[in-house]
Amino acid sequence: MSFERLIAERFLRKDKSSFSRPLIRIATCSIALSVVVVMMAVSILRGFQRSITEKIVGFGSHIVVTPFESRNNYYEQMPVVADSAMVATLAETPGVKHVQFFANKGGMVKTADKIHGIIFKGIGQNFDSTFFKANMRKGRLFDISGDKPSNEVVVSQRFADKMELSIGDKLPTYFWQDNNYRARAFTVVGIYSTDLTEFDERFVIGDMRHIQRINGWDSAQVQGYEVFVNDFDKLDQTAELVNNTVGSFLTVRTVKQENPDTFSWLDLLNANIVLILSIMTLVCVVAVVSALLIMIFEKTSMIGLLKTLGATNGSVRKIFIYKSVGIIAKGVIAGDAIALTLCLLQDKFNLVKLDSESYNMSSVPIDINPWIFIAFSVGMAAVCLLALLVPASYIARINPAKAVKTE
Repeated sequence: MSFERLIAERFLRKDKSSFSRPLIRIATCSIALSVVVVMMAVSILRGFQRSITEKIVGFGSHIVVTPFESRNNYYEQMPVVADSAMVATLAETPGVKHVQFFANKGGMVKTADKIHGIIFKGIGQNFDSTFFKANMRKGRLFDISGDKPSNEVVVSQRFADKMELSIGDKLPTYFWQDNNYRARAFTVVGIYSTDLTEFDERFVIGDMRHIQRINGWDSAQVQGYEVFVNDFDKLDQTAELVNNTVGSFLTVRTVKQENPDTFSWLDLLNANIVLILSIMTLVCVVAVVSALLIMIFEKTSMIGLLKTLGATNGSVRKIFIYKSVGIIAKGVIAGDAIALTLCLLQDKFNLVKLDSESYNMSSVPIDINPWIFIAFSVGMAAVCLLALLVPASYIARINPAKAVKTE
């Protein structure tokens, strides 16, 4: 062990009356608290972004492929042929996870004393039902494996409460087609809840064959393809590959393009992450620099003695840098441990609840990413160490003769 590290580890440990000892504890606690705040804020904001994104994608997909004419029209759609060869080609596209058919149609639900507009989302047998099964609160998902269109549907808990519906109730629904209404009587067999108010209030999920019949389509015609990707961060690149695959007769739009306001709002949350990180890093820097300066001022006589015995300015600086590194390391490790524990508890037990009306979720979401923990911890420690170079440079100005004489 070098003499610099030896002195750094022992020169304050035995001096319990030292003024700098409580300041060191304060600096360590400040760093730990800053790390906890940053890690919790990042995990919560990323969890919020992930949760909202997953819910929006669950009602649709990452990429939608439709004819140009029916992109935003829920009442009069232009069909596309459900080409199995096209599905196979899309499924083999790099980055694509799953491809399915769909058909949406605007309608109206009317009970004895209530009326409500809906979007009937028609799904086929290749539909990935993972999202709705995970969010099912009562009942079950309907069965569409039969030869005839199923009259069973699932609705949201919010929609069911508003229309006073429960499992087994009839759902009289009217669709506008060819300047006339087409009536259908569905049966509610499942109730889901995603806490995403805008979507929960609108969507009723049912058999796509009803829409095909109402629109006068044959069994091979659908509104379009829904494409799911493996990596959301590569959504735009995958969408470009899908666009090259389907050609110019279909339009390809991502979930971000379909919901620009929502995703612009989610992107703004990244600014909050940067702001919190900057403020907490500044707190750490101030705490560590203050502790180092106090240690230098308090140990001026020791610095003079070491210089008198032949220690260089660089060696003396190393003593205080080593001590400061210990403070930073203890604070960062303690902060990471506390933040990780709190994140795991919230992720598993949902201890902190939210008002779903305001936040579109019932509890605080958490996204635990070990690499982000490591990156932020290393980055914060590096900034603090760089900041120490300024107060450490003061050591070179200390005159050993004056320091020893003062003592």
